[in-house]
Amino acid sequence: MAKKVAILGGGVAGMSAAHELIERGFEVEVYEKQPHYVGGKARSVDYFGEEQDPYLKPLPGEHGFRFFPGFYRHIVDTMQRTPFIDADGKKQTCFDNLVFSETAMMASFDKPPLVTLVNFPKSLKDLKIILHDFVEAPQVTGLTHQDAEFFAKKLWKLATSSYQRRKSDYERISWWEYTDADNQSEAYQTYFVGGLTRTLVAAKAKEVSTKTGGDILLQLLFLMGSPKAHADRVLNKPTNEAWLYPWRDYLLEKGVNYFHHHEVTHISCVNGKINSATVKDKEGNEKQVLADYFISCVPVERMNELLTEEILEADPVLKGIQSLTNDVSWMTGIQFYLNKDVKLNKGHTIYTDSPWALTSISQLQFWTNYTIEDRGNGKVRGVFSVDISDWFTEGLNGKQASQCISKDEVKDEVWAELKRSLNVDGQEVLTDDMLEDYYLDRDIGFQKNMATTNEEPLLVNKINTWILRPDAYTNIPNFFLASDYVRTNTDLATMEGANEAARRAVNAILNYENYSGKYCEIWDLHEPDILHVYRWYDLTRFRKGLPWKVEKDGKLPFPYNIVNWLNIAWVSFKDILGIL
Repeated sequence: MAKKVAILGGGVAGMSAAHELIERGFEVEVYEKQPHYVGGKARSVDYFGEEQDPYLKPLPGEHGFRFFPGFYRHIVDTMQRTPFIDADGKKQTCFDNLVFSETAMMASFDKPPLVTLVNFPKSLKDLKIILHDFVEAPQVTGLTHQDAEFFAKKLWKLATSSYQRRKSDYERISWWEYTDADNQSEAYQTYFVGGLTRTLVAAKAKEVSTKTGGDILLQLLFLMGSPKAHADRVLNKPTNEAWLYPWRDYLLEKGVNYFHHHEVTHISCVNGKINSATVKDKEGNEKQVLADYFISCVPVERMNELLTEEILEADPVLKGIQSLTNDVSWMTGIQFYLNKDVKLNKGHTIYTDSPWALTSISQLQFWTNYTIEDRGNGKVRGVFSVDISDWFTEGLNGKQASQCISKDEVKDEVWAELKRSLNVDGQEVLTDDMLEDYYLDRDIGFQKNMATTNEEPLLVNKINTWILRPDAYTNIPNFFLASDYVRTNTDLATMEGANEAARRAVNAILNYENYSGKYCEIWDLHEPDILHVYRWYDLTRFRKGLPWKVEKDGKLPFPYNIVNWLNIAWVSFKDILGIL
């Protein structure tokens, strides 16, 4: 008889765990708090407008726009194993719904925006963009050659540091400190240090560890420098339609039992083992869930509420979750529905000095087969999707986003910051008469005479928190964790990290079951082989208690220099073979 696994939480981690388990013959039940949607923070929603006069056909809303960097391996592998039938009846996978962005824009208040490539140049047009960047960037950004040279040295040190040094030394220092931002120019701070971290899910340069922020930044830079890779991918339709609903349907077809509107209220631990979980349905009725194994896929702040004395006594390591609960922040999406399709640029835009740390993307240029004309009020022709990553810094209105008393107040400030960043040099990219409607994610709550609330905050990776994070397995033999606070190679609160955590939890179950089949594959972050000898040399120094050493002209001492020449020759030979 198949062993039963109860998955508590139906976000990306829960769905990923269900996917891996059901394909290996387990009986799987998923208990999800949301009444209709799946995918947790990754979901999109149907926005029907105001309740008193709802639209006949909804507009697409998002908790936050989707971003699939080229270094994502785990979630992409799952997408490649999720069937999708296109409009013509052709059998594909959800992976086929990923499309490539081409450029990224950095916009600043009262300055012309800077557009740059996110991939290796592949055409004359691409080369012209790069040349334009070289010519125009200093005038727009105020960056100097000294700024660029200093930052390049910091990146080189990071790229040639051993992984062990990063986990030990760089985990304890913020990205702001590592880049010596306090002693550099304002332009350096804005573009190289602060602006780049805004792509890292609400990460703040003064808080995120260099290990986490630096590793992910290196991944993006390595992708941009590879002619074979793509740094940025997005979906070709709203998230539910392109990915989450087909994924849910596949899981249901395979036999997963999905229980919506069931919130976990208690996990019972007796004699060092989980014997049941209590869930509450929409009517408030509670029931006991029994299973052979339990995987908790709820977010860190919710897991903290479920920790009992018995659970902590069985596994004291889980006490670190109590501290991690303090490391959550807010990152929430707002969509502007325009009567004009403002494409802006073929990719994401980072608003480098916007007080509320905005990033955006114009969606419809990627949703090529999506019909918007008959949705909403019938006038919408563009969907401008924006993420608000800083809810605790004063905006142009003198208020923090978390202090606003209505969604209209949030909308007005975001719109004002966008216009000041884009309407420069006499151009009016955004005008008030374009705006037909907007949707602020419903997780943000406004109540009279009460503080603004967020139902789903986001874990932010701060310095010295790796030691607090638990592994996917616990000291309780039938209890496992799969969420973005779990230790993973990805080391970032993302869909990729959640999927990897789920794979680790499933592998631990397979180990208990002495499973003879294939375990879930786990990938490490990839860094170029060309730098392998440098990292090896630094590892020898790190093991001796020595600091990273700056070598003259980047050269290595004997015998590492000889090995490095051989490594370069071998990597070059492999590249030539790949071309041939």
